[in-house]
Amino acid sequence: MDQVYIDKVLAGDPYAFKYFLTTYKHMAYSVAHSIVKQEHLAEEVVQDAFMRCYQSLATFKKQSKFSTWFYRIVVNCAFSTARRLKPEPVEFSAEEHDVAWDENAFDKLLKKEQEQLIQEALLMIPANEALALRLYYLEELSIQELCDITGWTDSNTKVILFRARKHLYGTLRRLMKEEYYGT
Repeated sequence: MDQVYIDKVLAGDPYAFKYFLTTYKHMAYSVAHSIVKQEHLAEEVVQDAFMRCYQSLATFKKQSKFSTWFYRIVVNCAFSTARRLKPEPVEFSAEEHDVAWDENAFDKLLKKEQEQLIQEALLMIPANEALALRLYYLEELSIQELCDITGWTDSNTKVILFRARKHLYGTLRRLMKEEYYGT
């Protein structure tokens, strides 16, 4: 399906690129956010990545899937942005966490807290490890696709995933302990 829209964009169809925006924007944001760790920066990275994608579409050689090629652009843009900036503290907004009470409110709250805890933990581990976990587990990419996107070797990717799981587990334990004991 991607190739059809690539051909349309290259043929000059001004609306064809919208397909790529709607198909890949969420994953691109997730990847960018796991690296730059700030919402506004992740949004800028995604915009930059889509611009680079559009400008370089003619150079896409079809040696890999379009998604792999595009995510590689996102990763490069995100790491480039991360290198230029110093980390800033994460802000907490109580309004974002306000949940109306109903029969399932407790379940919704518990799920939201778990998701926030995981997101917080992903922000605390090294960016390359957070990226590997997001791509492998959340996007269900293969090891080979991860290698194509990141430029890592097969064995390096497996080591990074192993370390990432270990760091995520330790970070989650620490966060849950702090939450439970209030330390």
